[in-house]
Amino acid sequence: MDITLAPTKDIVRENTSEKINKRIDLKMAISGLYYSHKDVDKSAIEDRIKELDREWDIERTLELNASLVALSGVVLAATVNKKWLILPAIVTSFLVQHAVQGWCPPLPLFRKLGVRTQKEIDTERYRLAELLKSKN
Repeated sequence: MDITLAPTKDIVRENTSEKINKRIDLKMAISGLYYSHKDVDKSAIEDRIKELDREWDIERTLELNASLVALSGVVLAATVNKKWLILPAIVTSFLVQHAVQGWCPPLPLFRKLGVRTQKEIDTERYRLAELLKSKN
C-alpha cells in the first residue's frame, strides 16, 4: 500500500507579498547560478552550506523578537509601572495569531529584511548539496 502525504503548506510565504517572495527567490536563484559556475570550487559550496546551517529562519527570528519584547515588558512592569504588562500581552497575541494564521505584524518587516522560511533555506541547501555531488 502506497501512502502519500499532502505537502505542508508554507503559510508564511502565502502571507508574504509576492514582491518580497520574488526577491527572496531571486537571491536563491542567483546563489545557485553562482555556485554552479565551473570555477567555483567544492570548498566554497561547503562553506555556503555551513552558512545555511547557521541561518536563522523566520520562526526562530519571530520567537526571539517576541521573547525579548515580552521580557522587556515584564521587567518594565516590575521596575517602572505595571501598565507595561500590556507589552507582553500584545506580543503573545501576535504569536497566537502567527500560529493560527501564519501572519503577525512583525512578519512583513522581517521578510522584507530577507529572513527566510526553513523551507526556503532547505531548498537552497538541497540544491547546493546536489551541486556538490555533481562536482565529485
